[in-house]
Amino acid sequence: MELIIHSGTVITMKDGRVIRDGAVVVEGQAIVDVGETSEILRKYPRGYERINARGKVVVPGLINTHQHAAMSLLRGYADDLPLQEWLEKWIWPIEGHMTAHDIYVGALLTAVESALGGTTTVNTMYHYTPDENEAKAFVDVGLRAVVGHVCFSWRKEGDKNALEDLAKNWHNKADGLVRVSVDPHAPYTVDPEYMRELKELCGELNEKYGSEKAPIIWHVHVAETSDEPEKIRRAFNKNLKGGVMEYLDSLGVLDSRVVAAHCVALTDNDIAVMKLRGVKASHNPISNLKLASGISPVPKMLEQGVTVSLGTDSPCSNNSADMFEVMKVAALLHKGVNRNPTLISAAQVLNMATVEGARALSWDSEIGSIEVGKKADLAIIGFVKPHLCPVHNEVSHLVYAAKATDVETVIVNGKIVVENRQLKTVKGERVMKMAEKAKTRLLERLKSNVK
Repeated sequence: MELIIHSGTVITMKDGRVIRDGAVVVEGQAIVDVGETSEILRKYPRGYERINARGKVVVPGLINTHQHAAMSLLRGYADDLPLQEWLEKWIWPIEGHMTAHDIYVGALLTAVESALGGTTTVNTMYHYTPDENEAKAFVDVGLRAVVGHVCFSWRKEGDKNALEDLAKNWHNKADGLVRVSVDPHAPYTVDPEYMRELKELCGELNEKYGSEKAPIIWHVHVAETSDEPEKIRRAFNKNLKGGVMEYLDSLGVLDSRVVAAHCVALTDNDIAVMKLRGVKASHNPISNLKLASGISPVPKMLEQGVTVSLGTDSPCSNNSADMFEVMKVAALLHKGVNRNPTLISAAQVLNMATVEGARALSWDSEIGSIEVGKKADLAIIGFVKPHLCPVHNEVSHLVYAAKATDVETVIVNGKIVVENRQLKTVKGERVMKMAEKAKTRLLERLKSNVK
């Protein structure tokens, strides 16, 4: 596709550059020019499809660095419970009855919601099955995704087979839209020896299917709650002398391709380890608040130069895939608990949702900002709205005032996925009907098993 988006405010996320009455030129999958509208239209007078973005703001597509996309089928199923009870008594039992089709439909629903909300890349951890899976769902909607298979000590051989199939058939496939990750669930569900095995397997899969430019990464829950060291002790008879990140470092599994989700109960030494090893954090403020897991020390991580990105977590613990909500809560939360209104500015938060998100996923050479040579992953947000008027600062509005429903057009890899709030790839109503049917069948299977 050859396309010019013109006459809008372009938030490039490159060196703080904001172009009012700006334009972006797309050819094929890539951005080939960015500048003022008058200059761009002179350089490219004809032959391009045009989108008039007057009264709109153009931003890089948002990047959600921690999801369990298929869990949209469980949205609202088990709310207002502590994490351990939520997992052990409610979530894991019903997940045991989910089919491959359920996983596909749940991920499809999350992909639809994400696209409509301006999120163009999602990092998701769930159970992979060869026939129907999360990777297929994101490709069908037209989004970019890192898709992992979650690993547990109790099913090692099954995990390894699933990871091999996932990497072989999906890594860097679908015009580069899909990448793969190796996902140990957590330090208290994956024993030390298996952690090391999975790290070795990640290296082997990278040698076979990955590359320096498109690596297979590592995605793991870390320090989600303060009692995680005690969980590790009970599960594996390991007495941690320091924090959970220190423990993982002692196993030799940490490096710059690790995305650590949550990072709530971190020690100062944990943060030092993250800085030393280049570990990236995915901050999930809404999910952590809802499950009362605690508040991640994001200001401390940022002070130490640790990459901090943003994630929604699952639609079951959030209960949405709305990155605008996550941005606002992330900005407000740390001001409130630290009683410092200068912490985590709007510009920092938007950076976490774009540039830092791309860096966390080791995809920053291609996405995260609007600049020549990068992939054309863009969201266009309508600003002619009462809640966005008047405009003093577009970045401030994006974080504190804008809604996911303000997103009008979404472009991924140079293709229009959402136009005037209408999906161009799949029928949203059909997907919702599929999800309702899948939910009903899932509950019936659970009920019959309980009997």
